[in-house]
Amino acid sequence: MEQLVTSPDNPAPARSRTPHQLLQSAEQQTPGAPRRSRRMRRTMAVTALFAAGALALTACGGDASAGGNDDGKNGQAGADAAAKKDASDAKIKVSSKDGATDASINDTGVKVTGGKLTDVKLTAADTGTEVAGAISPDGSSWKPGAQLERGTKYKIVANAKDSKGRPATENATFTTVSSANSFIGSYTPDNGKTVGVGMPVSFNFDKAITNKKDVQSHITVSSSSGQQVVGHWFGAQRLDFRPEDYWKAGSKVTMKIDLDGVKGGQGITGVQSKTVSFTIGRSQVSTVDMNTQTMTVKRDGQTLKRVPISGGSPDHPTYNGQMVISEKFEQTRMDGSTVGFGGEYDIKDVPHAMRLSSSGTFLHGNYWGNPSIFGNSGTSHGCVGLRDNKGGGGDTPAKWFYNESLVGDVVIVKNSHDKTVQPDNGLNGWNLSWSDWKSGSAV
Repeated sequence: MEQLVTSPDNPAPARSRTPHQLLQSAEQQTPGAPRRSRRMRRTMAVTALFAAGALALTACGGDASAGGNDDGKNGQAGADAAAKKDASDAKIKVSSKDGATDASINDTGVKVTGGKLTDVKLTAADTGTEVAGAISPDGSSWKPGAQLERGTKYKIVANAKDSKGRPATENATFTTVSSANSFIGSYTPDNGKTVGVGMPVSFNFDKAITNKKDVQSHITVSSSSGQQVVGHWFGAQRLDFRPEDYWKAGSKVTMKIDLDGVKGGQGITGVQSKTVSFTIGRSQVSTVDMNTQTMTVKRDGQTLKRVPISGGSPDHPTYNGQMVISEKFEQTRMDGSTVGFGGEYDIKDVPHAMRLSSSGTFLHGNYWGNPSIFGNSGTSHGCVGLRDNKGGGGDTPAKWFYNESLVGDVVIVKNSHDKTVQPDNGLNGWNLSWSDWKSGSAV
C-alpha cells in the first residue's frame, strides 16, 4: 500500500474530515512501527482530537488583552470612570424625600452645594398648578412663596450648574401630611396687634392632644418685661399662656411656634412653624360694682371715669370675676335662643358690644332701656349694659367706653349674686391662683 506523506511541499488535499474518519486514520499504523493495542490507539486519537478542539475554542474566544474573558467589565469600568470625570460638582438636595407621604407643609425647599440653582419648579401633581417660589440671591437655595396645602401630592424638579457649567438635576414626588394625620392650633392674639394687659396667649387645637408635654415645650412665650410665662391646659385641645400678674404696659410679647413635625398623639403630627409678636398697650382695668351699678375705669392706675351701668337682673345675675374683652363689635345681633333663653329677646342691632365670655356675657350699649335704670337697677339677662343710642350715634357712655377699650382689657365684676366665671369660659384664666395655674402645665 502506498503511504501518503504530507509536508509543506506536499500538502494534504483540502477536505474536511469527520471525527470518525480522524479516528480511523489514527488507527492506521506506519509500516515498521511498533504494534499497539486498538484501545490505546483509539484513546490517543480521541485525546488529540479534544486538544485540537480546545485550541479552536480558545482562538474563537479571543485573548485576555482584548477584554474577551472579563465579560466587558473592564470596558464598562472605563466608561463609568469617564462619566464620573465629566459629572457636575453640583449636589442638589430636596428637603422632602422622594415618595414621602408625610412631608412638611412648611419646610419644603431645595439646597445645592458645589454649584448654583438655575431653576426650580414645584407643581401640584394632580392639577399641574405651579407653586411660586424664589431662588436665594447666592443661588444656594430655593423656597416656596407660600405654605403648602395639607394632604396634597407635589412634584419638584430642580436644576443647577457647577462652576464649569456642568448641569445637575434632581426630581422628587411627595405628598404632604394629611389633615387627618396632622393637627393645627388656632391662636390669639394675632401678629402685630396691640392688646390690653389681660390678654393671654390662647391656642385651640383641631385635634385632641395626648402628648401635651412635647406640644407645650415646642411653644415658647416670652416678654420683654422679663415676666415668667407659664402654660396651662384646659382639657385636651386648649392651651393658654400668661404671667402671674397682668402683662406690663408697653412690653412686647413674642410667641415661637415650633410644632412642625411634633407628635401630638397617636397618628397626628404638627404642621406649624412661625414666630408671632404683639405689643401690650396702656393698662386699663375697669371694675363693675353690682351694689352701686357703677363701673370705675382706671388707666395706668388712675381713675379715668365712673360710668353708670345696668347689670344682670336678680333672676339672671352677671358672673363675678376677672373677665377679658375678647372681641369688639360696633353692632351685632343678640338672640336669647343661642344662649339658652328661648325667645325672650332677639335684638338685631345691639351697638358697641364687647364679649366677656364664650357663653354670651357682653358689655354693650343699651338703647331700649329707660335711662333711669343706669346706675340704679340690674335689668339684663347677665350682660353689663351702658346707655346708648339706636345705631350707636351721638356722645354716649357706651360709645366712649367702646372707643377707649382694647381687646385684652380687663373688666372685673364684683358683688353679684352669681358665681365666679369659669377660667375657660372666655379668656378668663386670671380667676385661677398662680399655683393652680402652674399645676395645669405639662412642662
